[in-house]
Amino acid sequence: MSTMPTSESIRAAIAQGLACERLEVDGDGHHWNALIVSSRFAGLARIERHRLVYGALGDRMRQEIHALSMRTVTPEELAAAGAAPAAGSR
Repeated sequence: MSTMPTSESIRAAIAQGLACERLEVDGDGHHWNALIVSSRFAGLARIERHRLVYGALGDRMRQEIHALSMRTVTPEELAAAGAAPAAGSR
């Protein structure tokens, strides 16, 4: 029987396999949403970005995580979308 994933365990697995400037994961235990901001995504198509995340998650995608919706962007793309800076970053 597989282990029930948590937002923390998914976040830790992604962060271990992919350098991220920002990483947010939330969900209900079955369906997950992730905002993944990484300079590594520069120049890559969305499918290539998702493959990097799937690679970081490894077997967890087949065994524990059944639905993961991802927004994969570079820091520049996030800034261009108008994301507010983190508190205290001035």
